[in-house]
Amino acid sequence: MPKKYDVIIIGAGIVGSLVARFLSKYQLDILLIEKEANIGMGASSANSAILHAGYDPIPGSNKALTNVMAVEMWPVLSQELGIGYSRCGDYVVAVTAEEVQVLEELLARGQRNGVAEIEIISGTEMRRREPLICPDIVAALWVPSGAIGDPFAATVAAAENAVMNGVELMCGTAFEDFLMEGNQIIGVRTNQGDFHCRWASNAAGLYADEVMHKAGVRPEFIIRPRRGEYVILDQAEFQLTQTTVIFLTPTDKGKGITVSGTLHGNVIVGPNANFVDSKENKDTTTEGLQEIWEGGNTLIPTISRKHIIAQFAGLRATGNAPSPDPALNYNQDFIIEIPNNVSGLVNLGGIESPGFTAAPAIALKVIELLQNAGENLQEKPDWNPVRAPRPVFRNLSREEQAALIAKNPAYGRIICRCEMVTEGEILAEIHAPIPATTYDALKRRTWLGTGRCQGGFDIPRVVAILAEALAKTPEEVTKKGGQSEFLYRSTKAVDQDYLNMEALI
Repeated sequence: MPKKYDVIIIGAGIVGSLVARFLSKYQLDILLIEKEANIGMGASSANSAILHAGYDPIPGSNKALTNVMAVEMWPVLSQELGIGYSRCGDYVVAVTAEEVQVLEELLARGQRNGVAEIEIISGTEMRRREPLICPDIVAALWVPSGAIGDPFAATVAAAENAVMNGVELMCGTAFEDFLMEGNQIIGVRTNQGDFHCRWASNAAGLYADEVMHKAGVRPEFIIRPRRGEYVILDQAEFQLTQTTVIFLTPTDKGKGITVSGTLHGNVIVGPNANFVDSKENKDTTTEGLQEIWEGGNTLIPTISRKHIIAQFAGLRATGNAPSPDPALNYNQDFIIEIPNNVSGLVNLGGIESPGFTAAPAIALKVIELLQNAGENLQEKPDWNPVRAPRPVFRNLSREEQAALIAKNPAYGRIICRCEMVTEGEILAEIHAPIPATTYDALKRRTWLGTGRCQGGFDIPRVVAILAEALAKTPEEVTKKGGQSEFLYRSTKAVDQDYLNMEALI
């Protein structure tokens, strides 16, 4: 008889991974499934990496409540999970009198949401703090509780901590349908077979609407993918005076284009916000890149196209769910619920920005929902909230580097020269609690291939390392799973084919 789980979580992005991590505190059998070859390959790997302070969401909405609740959770999580975090503060700048009115609205909204120490400063003060800012700035909203993080590192760390505490993870496992008895969910059907459970948690990101519809829940709810495009600047060529986040005044399309520092040292510019038809359309466009470049130049006139080393796009899971409080008249809220018409489902949908920020608070809301539904959650006496980080060679002192190399010579072999990533770091991720088995998984965990050469130097070496460590041929190594192989066949095989053809002539 197949194993029956207490909870199956559908989707291993930042939300699903943190739900798994927080639920792993309790005496539950938990399965976390992810359709991709590795975790966090959706919106969690392609966003602004900003931990929002909470001044933007509509007061009283699920977005506002979970955003502000999570702000104070991230410093603790960063320590427990061994991930980067910097409370650098946010600025929202205004050039016109009309935009100053928007700042005043954001100030009032932030105060209603409980955002601490938020204030409007003059254009003169803004230019003193950031001399590179556009000289036409007349005022700015200063939000000291704004921060930056690393959403992919947070996803990996949360999922690893969950696995360390007994959660089972299955990648390459795509949800297909629910197993139902009447209106009771008793399991999920996947491409890897059926799995039985008492509860299923829908954390499927862009596909959360399709998942809930399989259970007959909220047939009117639709997620429209909204694409955001970005460019990344070479950290050796351009830096802000101070690492911070600077927003244009928001519009009805989004929070506004930003010029933002990152934990990895680069400056990122973007995003725009445009609806697209496909939930897989992560293409960058000439028009979109021009739009974000103009926005970036409005903020910081000295940035130049010659500073760009990469571009990418991510998709927001923009839904049409009304707020639980009908008085708000707001129809793009998070869904965080146990639906009335189906038993055994914890339903999470429309988790767009500030979803990265709000994710740990959403996880706590899931626990609250289960308890309110009658679950008697018993804590594990040996639950360990700490996940120790693995060494990052470039961040160590010379003495620490020498000691690490003496212990493991693989740390003395630099594979990615731009970002100083060593063979030891690559092997550590391949053999981690959640193994990195593709190039992109290694890239996002170690930051190899993200510098000026964009992998031109390291890719052949990384393919060779992956092949040896995974007992594969180089032709079997993929960029991101599926049919994304780097190599078709070896040069010698091509030569042999040529000789065979010659023999036939």
